[in-house]
Amino acid sequence: MDNLHKWRLVLGGKESDGTGFNLTGDELKMDQALEALYDSEKKGGLGPSSPNVSRWLGDIRTFFPASVVQVMQRDALQRLNITQMLFEKEMLENVEPDVHLVATLLTLRHAIPDKTKDTARQVVRRVVEELLKKLTQPTQQAITGSLHRSIRNRRPKHNEINWHATILKNLRHYQPEYKTIIPETRIGYGRKTTSLKDVVLCLDQSGSMGTSVVYSGIFGSVMASIPAIKTKMVVFDTSVADLTEELKDPVDLLFGVQLGGGTDIQLALNYCQQIITRPTDTVLVLITDLFEGGSNDRMRKRAAELVAAGVQVIVLLALNDDGAPYYDHDNAQFLSNLGIPVFACTPDKFPDMMAAALSKQDINTWAAREDLVLKK
Repeated sequence: MDNLHKWRLVLGGKESDGTGFNLTGDELKMDQALEALYDSEKKGGLGPSSPNVSRWLGDIRTFFPASVVQVMQRDALQRLNITQMLFEKEMLENVEPDVHLVATLLTLRHAIPDKTKDTARQVVRRVVEELLKKLTQPTQQAITGSLHRSIRNRRPKHNEINWHATILKNLRHYQPEYKTIIPETRIGYGRKTTSLKDVVLCLDQSGSMGTSVVYSGIFGSVMASIPAIKTKMVVFDTSVADLTEELKDPVDLLFGVQLGGGTDIQLALNYCQQIITRPTDTVLVLITDLFEGGSNDRMRKRAAELVAAGVQVIVLLALNDDGAPYYDHDNAQFLSNLGIPVFACTPDKFPDMMAAALSKQDINTWAAREDLVLKK
């Protein structure tokens, strides 16, 4: 497609485009799909009761790449309030699933009719499985590697020897006449019968945290599968729910989240204080935009108490790819003054962040190196 065709599609035709160019064939259908959404005030647009929504979904999947389809679907939900996309089985089967659609489904799940609930769950599972496939290996590799390095010992039993590391360490002791290496220094990983570290993911489930909830559920499930750490999942709005038992199935976990409602961070931190039994071996990741609907003073007091007890507290204002988050700057500054790292994190950075935290690196330094620090 040349530049003239592209500008014609961008400008939308009629008397306003200035190109004088008429589209035909598939390009005309692309233009009609764009017009139905972005010029919806024109006759024939996508109204909430329009019978053409299903056909429109099929058209955009035919003429646009998946990444563009996801953006257009999101715009249709936000601009035109086409919630029927989620209430009709046929329409739901035609959508291009992504984390934003999952967040919307979770928000509206109580309104979704029974005939569509199974299909909605299948859509959520598709996204979850794709994210698990993408995120499981780097998360497990980063975290287990970090923990193994932290317990490396120089007097391992024979079955605990890390042969690769041992050989590298002793290359200078290679004996040419025997064609072998004398392992003067043995390196191994000591066996542990209990978890090395505890992780508590404390997740704000207010409506503004939708996509962060999806990613948090995925990462929580992955970390729960790593024997070296003990992972707990706590979600909150104006009440607190412990979803640790649901971590074995991230789909069940996500459907246990109540997206929407208010926020009481201090109540959640109070609960976390009660379930933390090894403060100096615990990483608490609080995922919230810090808009406190309860008591700001009590929230700040709870945070200070956790830090004083030796808990490594990290605040993520968002865990998604949605760009700069909207957050409470005063609370962010207060927590930062306590020494608590406060920043937004993208999903691709989260495994390395957790690895750094579990090995007791300075997370503020890590965030600065990754260009994740908040701009004043």
